[in-house]
Amino acid sequence: MVHLRQGPQHLSGEVEVARGTRWLSRLCAWATRLPPAGKGPITVEIDATPGHERWTRHVASHAMPSRLWSRDGLLCERLGLVTFGFRLHAEDGAIVWRVERVRVFGLPLPKAWFDGVGARESEFDGRYHFDVAASLPLAGLLVRYKGWLHVD
Repeated sequence: MVHLRQGPQHLSGEVEVARGTRWLSRLCAWATRLPPAGKGPITVEIDATPGHERWTRHVASHAMPSRLWSRDGLLCERLGLVTFGFRLHAEDGAIVWRVERVRVFGLPLPKAWFDGVGARESEFDGRYHFDVAASLPLAGLLVRYKGWLHVD
């Protein structure tokens, strides 16, 4: 898997992105730097060191940086103004990410608001497959992006 490698990686593949259209959805997507709607190439730059990873996903001309690290048995990811704590589970040969906690500006938000946020990743035929979905009460769909990356 791409998460097990140390040092820099540059991956490329294909992605399809759907975005919500409500004003609150667009505001939340902006705050977390989510990619625009569309279908096409994606490149991902990963810099992994012991203790954390920095990912920058490039979709069209949009960059979506994030930082990942482990804390309290959770995989934490900072996206823009928001920090997520995910519990990872193995299911049917895939890793499933489920939200355990969320903070904005360091302030905790109710976990129940984020039941519609999660991800699934797997590796098949030398490709890293991903399916990420985020929707919130009142805001509706923020983003759903899925696709694959070549893995050497």
